[in-house]
Amino acid sequence: MKCRYCSCLDSRVVDSRPSEDGTAIRRRRECTCCGKRFTTYEKIEEIPMMVVKRDGTRQEFSPEKILSGVRKACEKRPVSTAEMNELVENVTKEVYNSLDQEVTTITIGELVMKYLLELDEVAYVRFASVYRSFKDINTFMQELKNLLGDDAKKIKKTTQKNNDD
Repeated sequence: MKCRYCSCLDSRVVDSRPSEDGTAIRRRRECTCCGKRFTTYEKIEEIPMMVVKRDGTRQEFSPEKILSGVRKACEKRPVSTAEMNELVENVTKEVYNSLDQEVTTITIGELVMKYLLELDEVAYVRFASVYRSFKDINTFMQELKNLLGDDAKKIKKTTQKNNDD
């Protein structure tokens, strides 16, 4: 690390600790040439995740936008703020763990719906109705039938498992 006082390239770390918010490491250094001390911060370089929208435009990934959509879907539902934040955190982790620098809105929407289905079925249907932009009642009913069919399969599996025990 280059000394800010004498430009010497040799220094030693005197103290090292995490920053207050835990996103960086604060290092107190001492120059081996002039003996003066200075502070450096080490943090992970964030490569911006880009979202490819349906019209082909790109913009930076924003968990706040996901949270906004989830809040609207969960409005007047028994879903806590902590549960909504956890959902957004899970989606964000999956997006960043994909190791791609770009993600489509389709991928994000499907992830949100996956977690909403586990959290609250009414919120899931609300989100799906906007996300999939149902054109008429028939497409909406088809989504409900799919949802009800999945529930019937889950109930059947649970009943069968309980009978086997």
